[in-house]
Amino acid sequence: MKSKHQARRRRRKLVILNHPLIDQDMLVLRDKRTGHIVFREAMKRVSRIVALEALSDIPVTYKAADTPLARMRGRCVKGSVVFIPVLRAGLGLVEGFLDVFPSATVGHVGVYRNEDTLDPVEYLVRLPSRLRQSATIVLDPMLATGGSACATIALAKGQGATNLTLATIIAAPEGIARVRKEHPDVRLITCAVDKKLNEKGFIVPGLGDAGDRLFGTL
Repeated sequence: MKSKHQARRRRRKLVILNHPLIDQDMLVLRDKRTGHIVFREAMKRVSRIVALEALSDIPVTYKAADTPLARMRGRCVKGSVVFIPVLRAGLGLVEGFLDVFPSATVGHVGVYRNEDTLDPVEYLVRLPSRLRQSATIVLDPMLATGGSACATIALAKGQGATNLTLATIIAAPEGIARVRKEHPDVRLITCAVDKKLNEKGFIVPGLGDAGDRLFGTL
């Protein structure tokens, strides 16, 4: 039987993480002077904390074990877990998530934003089979307009995914509203909700283009 605490957690469709270690690394990520090596390491550290929350309500089962003193029962993960980074920036979260849950499989979705219309354009889809039986976590560090994230969630649902979480680092109110409207069943996790989008669809204050800053292609 689920506890009342577990039931409340499952109803929280928007989770904003509040942790001093996240705040410290967020300053590093936001600072325009931060080079790609330091930026990458800071994002990996943040991603580990986000991963713990994203994986906090995945299905579990109970198994017995013998300690040196007694027999006991404990929880373990039931079923499979899939991470789907949205290319390119989502790759910055993969390593940290795999540090936390190494047995996960990893799909990839390539989506870029049309700079004129701000609409998502899909160019690559490689998803594992059996998404219906898996806890699926979409990784997209910047939730700006929400177009790429929503397109990726729709692709995952089209291949059977039903237990979906979207893990981000920074979100704009516009992106949150779009995810809530198009995919109200999806749990959304972020570390910060920033003020707005500018006329080019970038989050303000944000941190710039996460993909370029991760890979040094500014």
